[in-house]
Amino acid sequence: MPYSFKKDQEDFQIPMTQKQHPFSNEFLSMLTAYVSLGAVALIGLASQPATTLTFWLLLVLFITLGTLFRFFPHKESSLSKKILFLAAQTIIITVMMILGRNAAIFAVLFFISSAQAMMIMPSARGFYWIALFSIIALIAFIFDEGWLSGLGSVLIYAAGYSFFGMFGSITTQAQEERSKSQVLLEELQEAHRQLQDYVLRVEELAVAEERNRLAREMHDSLGHRLTVASVQLEGAQYLIPEDPQRAAQKVEVVRGQVQEALGELRQTVAQLREPLEASLSITQALQRLIASFEAASELTVNVILAEDIPPLPDSRRLALYRSAQEALTNVQRHAKAHNVWLQLTFQDNAVSLLVSDDGIGLPEGAEQAGFGLRGMRERMGLVGGKLLLEPRPGGGTQLRIEVPLPVEESDA
Repeated sequence: MPYSFKKDQEDFQIPMTQKQHPFSNEFLSMLTAYVSLGAVALIGLASQPATTLTFWLLLVLFITLGTLFRFFPHKESSLSKKILFLAAQTIIITVMMILGRNAAIFAVLFFISSAQAMMIMPSARGFYWIALFSIIALIAFIFDEGWLSGLGSVLIYAAGYSFFGMFGSITTQAQEERSKSQVLLEELQEAHRQLQDYVLRVEELAVAEERNRLAREMHDSLGHRLTVASVQLEGAQYLIPEDPQRAAQKVEVVRGQVQEALGELRQTVAQLREPLEASLSITQALQRLIASFEAASELTVNVILAEDIPPLPDSRRLALYRSAQEALTNVQRHAKAHNVWLQLTFQDNAVSLLVSDDGIGLPEGAEQAGFGLRGMRERMGLVGGKLLLEPRPGGGTQLRIEVPLPVEESDA
């Protein structure tokens, strides 16, 4: 029974792409930077008289720093661009700390720079920048507060720089992992879709193969029986006026063929049993077939059946039997032959079947016409066999078939 994917689709649904937060990490980091910048600007500018040059210089520096944030580089950006971005921030904040009355307020801006440094730089280089920010803050605090107080203040700020730096690094790593997970999820969804398409194609191919199999079975079994019946009825029709007794014999043969055809039809439709009894060897099955053919066609079949034929798998046994059946049917239907030969041999781990006749030979295009020959080729393809239809030396036609045994069978 073809595998169905519908149940699995209901039981196992790959989750859809996770909904992205309406605010990305980059947006949130920029928002935090601008909020922090605004807060520092309010406090820092409030400590300066609006009429002084320092106030306006600080205002310009705040605007410049805010503008610089707009050029925040991505992690994939060039190293020179990242260094230039951080260096520009460092210079602007350092100038603010020099111009402002309280360096500690402007040193808060290095919290933003620390987070950004760890977001765009590898961890080691990011900590170098944090160390630089801490050194600049230390120098500013020493000038403002003296050695002891400045050293105590810078330790607090340095810890804050490291914390913000680690937060920025973790945030970036989380974003990268989320992106990788998103890519993997999309690939998994695509693989799932491809698997669905593949399974659907397999189901279609399985249905088509089953149809072809049934068509071959109907043609090889019913076609053979009905062909024999048709020939016998035609002969009986001509014999009724002259020899009613012989005509009745032919009708009796037809009745037997029809009964056998009905039996094979039931087996084919039910698909419960093999049309060829499992208890029969290939030689026994061919002997029965030949006896039935001779009784129905009044042709004598010259038979050579090797005694060393090993037991065959059902698929190969059936392929040989159906091929012999189709070949004999074609002889009776088309060849107008007087003699028929059938030979079954075993050599080089392969079973060979040769069916030949002394009839009128192959008509033009015979190899391309007819469902029976196509069915035989399909059977050979399923078992790895070979088929050759050719003129017989001395006149007529011969069909050569070679079916290899499976490796395990031949080894045994």
